Amino acid sequence: RGEMHIAVLIETIRREGFELQISQPEVIMREIDGVKHEPVENAVINVPDNMAGSIIEALGRRKGVMKNMKSENDNTLLEFEVPTRGLLGFRSIFLLLTRGEGTLYHSFDHYAPYVGKIEKRTVGSMISGETGSTMAYSLWKLQERGPLFVGPATPIYEGMIIGEHNQGTDLVVNPTKNKKLTNVRASGSDEALSLTPIVPISLESAIEYIKEDEYAEITPTQVRLRKKYLTENDRKRKRGN
Repeated sequence: RGEMHIAVLIETIRREGFELQISQPEVIMREIDGVKHEPVENAVINVPDNMAGSIIEALGRRKGVMKNMKSENDNTLLEFEVPTRGLLGFRSIFLLLTRGEGTLYHSFDHYAPYVGKIEKRTVGSMISGETGSTMAYSLWKLQERGPLFVGPATPIYEGMIIGEHNQGTDLVVNPTKNKKLTNVRASGSDEALSLTPIVPISLESAIEYIKEDEYAEITPTQVRLRKKYLTENDRKRKRGN
């Protein structure tokens, strides 16, 4: 079971006209002899030889332990034991690293002692600090900070995630701000703004992207991302606790 099965269930619900919010998927822990245990899966991966290194590195960051490695006919077969938490959201990264040329199979194997926190996302979020409609001028200024999820003239609200922040920390921004109009015109100042294409948010990518303090908001027509606490003051208060 993985993100795809969750996405199929949610897609069925939204097609029936319902709206819902989902949080980051969590695995079911067990306490065995007073020690917290988590599910561990056996992953079998087949990739071209030149891509094996990046896969080993990616799974290593997710607390994976390599059990076997075999190279044959320019392909490398890898066997890993990985906590289920580490595999959540990994499929899209796997497709990106292998350019669709690898295969990944995984299944539950056993419970093992909890291995600690797993950092899966290295980027932060750009969070709207205002409610209104996005302006092309603001998005043009913000796009250098990371990929955007929304285009111009998109209705947004305070606490909504509008893009990634490359620095790895969350950033509150104002995407509703328009260019200040003056009577002074400099050469080239009124050239058309060049916006990079937005990153579309699919149901599966939303489930993979969100962190523990974020929600994916699903409606029959849209998929949006938001913080659990919409105002910056509420988020600061929560962090202080």
